[in-house]
Amino acid sequence: MNATEPHRPLGSPKRIASPEETAMVLTQALPFIQQFAGATVVVKFGGNAMIDDDLAATFAADIVLMHSVGIKPVVVHGGGPQIKAFLDKIGKQSEFVDGLRVTDAETLDVARMVLGGKVSRDIVSAINVHGPLAVGVSGEDARLIVAQRRHEELGFVGDVVSVNPAIIHRLLSERLIPVVSTIGSDASGQAYNINADTVAGHLAEALGAEKLIMLTDVEGLRRDPNDSASLISRIESQTLHPLVGTDTVAGGMIPKVEACLHAVDNGVASAHMINGTVPHVLLLELFTVAGIGTMIT
Repeated sequence: MNATEPHRPLGSPKRIASPEETAMVLTQALPFIQQFAGATVVVKFGGNAMIDDDLAATFAADIVLMHSVGIKPVVVHGGGPQIKAFLDKIGKQSEFVDGLRVTDAETLDVARMVLGGKVSRDIVSAINVHGPLAVGVSGEDARLIVAQRRHEELGFVGDVVSVNPAIIHRLLSERLIPVVSTIGSDASGQAYNINADTVAGHLAEALGAEKLIMLTDVEGLRRDPNDSASLISRIESQTLHPLVGTDTVAGGMIPKVEACLHAVDNGVASAHMINGTVPHVLLLELFTVAGIGTMIT
């Protein structure tokens, strides 16, 4: 199966696979379906795939397909672009420190509203087109994510202290698909906005997930960020740790890699970084021999 389609004239109809081709694809996927049946897979959904309607719909269909073959997907989502758009609409300027948005009380209210009331609802609705399966959950619900303030100058930006996955286990036991927005709270009930990559890594650990899959805007981790030919297809955590903070793992890639490392260092079998702008990228990574991104073990 190829990740890209052959070139065709603009506006020409997409070729429909023959019954024989469809049967061959399903047969090739069967060993992977059998291998991962019953496994929990945490999928972090973010980037351009979230704001492209076609990609978002494809993502939802892929999640439902995973669920239908016995995998237990748990979706964790961010919402940076949507939060920024709302802040711009109300004329509020964002200040950043080391790449993190300073979150005052008003910005926190916007984040809670946008993540729980807009982004989560959109993902849940897209999944539920295929059946009554998805349930939106905030990290504040049932004390799922216990948080603490990261730094005074960042305001209400939080770090994960602990994860109580009981509510997720209950939803999975009912064959539902949890969709988690990444607002946590401390013992006093104070809410904090938390990096979605970080939450995904901690949640994968707490659930004893088989896999953590990060959807990004590039095809995976590159040895040279400017050279697409330098994609690292597979790497072990002890080799990857020293690369954090180097040219290979810098900027926005750091929290993604750190989340993957946290997961695999704490019992998750593998973590994957894949390009969420490729249609059906989840299926290509899970159900083909070669995969399509970077696999961390």
